[in-house]
Amino acid sequence: MKQTVLNEEFYMSLKQLPKPQYPFPDFIHPDFQQQREEYYTWIDTEYIIHSKEAREKHKKHQLADIASRGCPFLKTIAELRPLANYTANGAMMDDYFDRCSREEMYRITNHIMALLTGENPIEPTENGIFHLFWVLRQDAIKCEIPERIYEKFTKSMKDVFVGYAEEKVYYRTNTIPPLSMYLLIREETSGVKPYCYYVALQKEYRNLPDDVFDHPFIKRIYTLSSLMIGIHNDIISLSKELSREGDTMNLVKVLQQENKMSLTQAYEKALELHDNYLEEFLLLQKNLPYFDTFQELVYDYVQDIGIMIAGVYAWHTKDTFRYMSGGYVEGEYPTQSKKEKGSF
Repeated sequence: MKQTVLNEEFYMSLKQLPKPQYPFPDFIHPDFQQQREEYYTWIDTEYIIHSKEAREKHKKHQLADIASRGCPFLKTIAELRPLANYTANGAMMDDYFDRCSREEMYRITNHIMALLTGENPIEPTENGIFHLFWVLRQDAIKCEIPERIYEKFTKSMKDVFVGYAEEKVYYRTNTIPPLSMYLLIREETSGVKPYCYYVALQKEYRNLPDDVFDHPFIKRIYTLSSLMIGIHNDIISLSKELSREGDTMNLVKVLQQENKMSLTQAYEKALELHDNYLEEFLLLQKNLPYFDTFQELVYDYVQDIGIMIAGVYAWHTKDTFRYMSGGYVEGEYPTQSKKEKGSF
């Protein structure tokens, strides 16, 4: 399929088009600056697989701030650290392996999951992507994340990586997926479900029973959160993804192809879909099923998932360098030597 041509008139009007809005307040963790400094250290010590240019760009992306904004009520930076690790390492890993194959991504996923679950307890001998995920598990153990929540957190991380693998099929062939396939994959690649479980480490939510986390209403809230953030990410990154071949996993592109409409019409339809998901989220929050003595706590938990959504959006709109022309990091994995390929 031909790459979408960036319509100059649409590009000029893009900033004037309406953007997503949320009825949730925006907060940031008090230790966000300290977490930033640790993020810079990860890049300098762990991400030596990346070129110096890529590392300097990643520093400007402030990826750890997503965690600080998404879970601002965590009590300590020790609790924030595993989420910041997942967020920054996951995003930079996605950049690094941008051009790898579906099969390679599944192999990488299996290696990561063995480290996260403790199936492979051996610390990787070289710094890099795998070592950082090993560190994530050690940090989670140190801050005593309840095992059942950690398992949900890491299982949902695996689903994110599976999504990364499945979208490679479309990226490598420069093919825009059908809407149904897009929604299925984007629900995972937005990376939000691990956040939904991590929100439970705030306040008293870790006391909620598994029946709450596994309830169909709550699972639907996780899905809606994932899709809203995936869509608003697509909207923020649209100008970048219209100008790059292979960036086909964008809802505006999908809707333009599916409905044979203009970019502006596709943009408006994407925002409409986002707003429908938000309306459903709020409807579910107001009409939660009966959770007995946990009713108020569940309502507050859902509210803080909403605050997480607003926090992630605040990062997307305030730390915009990642989506500016020349600000994104190209996938460097295929250009590395065989030795470097082994040094994740």
